[in-house]
Amino acid sequence: METERTEAKKRAFRVGEKFTTTIEKVAHGGHFIARHEGAVFFIRHGIPGETVIVEVTSTGKSFNRGDVVEVIEPSADRVKAPCNYAHRLGCGGCDFQHISISRQRDLKSEVITEQFARIAKMDLKVAVEEVAEPLHWRTRAILNIDGSGKAGFFGSRSHNSIQIDDCLTCVPELKLAEITSRTWQPNTKLEISANNSGDRIIANAAVIEGPKELVEVVGANTFQVSHSSFWQSHKLAPAVLTEAVMQFAELQSGDQALDLYGGVGLFTAAALSAVGATGRVDLVEASSSAIGDAKINFENLPNVNIYLGDVAKIMPRIGSADVVILDPPREGAGQLVLQQISALNPQRIVYVACDPAALARDCAFANDLGWQLTKVRAFDLFPMTHHIEMVALFTRSAID
Repeated sequence: METERTEAKKRAFRVGEKFTTTIEKVAHGGHFIARHEGAVFFIRHGIPGETVIVEVTSTGKSFNRGDVVEVIEPSADRVKAPCNYAHRLGCGGCDFQHISISRQRDLKSEVITEQFARIAKMDLKVAVEEVAEPLHWRTRAILNIDGSGKAGFFGSRSHNSIQIDDCLTCVPELKLAEITSRTWQPNTKLEISANNSGDRIIANAAVIEGPKELVEVVGANTFQVSHSSFWQSHKLAPAVLTEAVMQFAELQSGDQALDLYGGVGLFTAAALSAVGATGRVDLVEASSSAIGDAKINFENLPNVNIYLGDVAKIMPRIGSADVVILDPPREGAGQLVLQQISALNPQRIVYVACDPAALARDCAFANDLGWQLTKVRAFDLFPMTHHIEMVALFTRSAID
């Protein structure tokens, strides 16, 4: 018995230790799974099927972490990263720059399938749709200012600031190279944002340079967006997501729509166009900044009700809804909010998610309440990273 316990005991690894292994599969969060001497490792900068040398970066009871330091047998999908900072000691933002863009999307699809199988006990396969070229898409960024006053991004799982000259995922309108060439107040952060017209805001707690708000245009709708209000990062995301949400919502004239976590009103504006003057849209949002923008965006429109507060606390005030649209934060809506939505007995629930694990978890809650995941789309709105944006439709019964 003592011998069996000894044999079952996992070997302890040391940070800095190196070993050769084969990458097995992609994992949620931009890592890849490998095993060595009975231990599980979450690896950065690998590709499934590759034989690599890994350096241990941290250890734990159930799993360890490591970085690929040498590729012995590379995947056919391994490419040269376009950015000079995309390496194990560089910027931690882009997990997948070493992988061909088509394989990136395939890996994201695998993550969706794995998360739904593990969490929601569902067999879900969905292709991640290409939206645009993989570089120059990002309209918003947070820069860390180090002790010398220079701008950069954090390294992976680190508080070390990596000074940069520019970022290839950022749109030209951010003028990032101009920002990084300057010296700023040390040990602070900069929030930068730009619209397609070339207006740019540089802010920390308050606006330092540029207008107080940006004007964003999506189709026929115009939005005021303050620097502290949420707006989708990808330059095409507002239009792409609006199209997908409205496709699933199938709102009709006179309908009542509920827009939860509605921000400045991106989906509310589209819903208003669909329900017309005889319909109504209720927008609920916890950010006072976003609510301030929404009140201006829908000023003098009598069929829009705007609520400031926590969604779960506001929901008891909502009497009815034909269609519910929700775009919750990364952790998802949660069981209580889904129960509150279900109690309204809407015809459809359209759920926008930025994390497949959170969507799978909420899908399981929805299933328990009698809702089916009827349709789902996934979009590559964060190319070069592991992040995925999804739009899901829930109904009481299946739709062809």
